Amino acid sequence: MVLEIRLGDVVRLRKIHPCGSFEWEVVRLGADIGIRCLKCNRRVLLERSVFRKRLKAFVVRGEEAPAGPPASTPEGY
Repeated sequence: MVLEIRLGDVVRLRKIHPCGSFEWEVVRLGADIGIRCLKCNRRVLLERSVFRKRLKAFVVRGEEAPAGPPASTPEGY
């Protein structure tokens, strides 16, 4: 099963952060998932498999990416 993760998602993780927060915002997508604590702004990179194990719930979903091909640059650039 593929877990759909979007930029801007706010997620709740299973373990509490030392600052006292459970909620994080997804700020980077790639081989690793970049998340930012919503209370203390600490940034962390997690491997996708680790992120999936620690994820408890989606609090807020980010915007869905457009379905079309990527926008091209005008000719001459």
